[in-house]
Amino acid sequence: MEWLNLFSAFGLAASAGLNAYLPLLITGCIAHYTNWITLSPPWNTLANPWVLIVLGLLVIVEMLADKIPAINHLNDAIQTFIRPAAGAILFAAATHVIHELHPVLGMICGLLVAGAVHGIKSLVIRPAITATTAGAANTPVSILEDILAALTTLLAWLIPILFFLFGMVLLWWLSHHRQKLSTRRRP
Repeated sequence: MEWLNLFSAFGLAASAGLNAYLPLLITGCIAHYTNWITLSPPWNTLANPWVLIVLGLLVIVEMLADKIPAINHLNDAIQTFIRPAAGAILFAAATHVIHELHPVLGMICGLLVAGAVHGIKSLVIRPAITATTAGAANTPVSILEDILAALTTLLAWLIPILFFLFGMVLLWWLSHHRQKLSTRRRP
């Protein structure tokens, strides 16, 4: 069943590409308050109560910054470095039981997945939404991204195979939506 942990790792890294701190907070809370997952050292630091408090505060700051016009673009620029790092941490934490996977390789995979999701979000989807709605849809889209990040994190830990199916549907939707946006821009 080690391959299920790989699905979890990809799901967690993808959710970190949308919101850096929310998947870290959810992972830490699941590890601290339940017996569903056990994080091995050094990843068990995420379950420390002080770390959970700091992550909770960072979730609030990131969510608020992402809802305010103009500041959301500055937030995305700052998060360009943070979200891939969060994805690397989550990927490595999820794959700790896969003994054949070197931790550095796991972190690189998480970095790439979270970085790709963040890049698509901040360089393609958000600018298109801002341009087509004059920024009016940015707040609802940001709320949807937060919900999607939380849902993806929960699915990745609790039902990894369901995350895989959810991810395939999401990829199809994004590619279909991107195609629609690109055809709108053409005269």
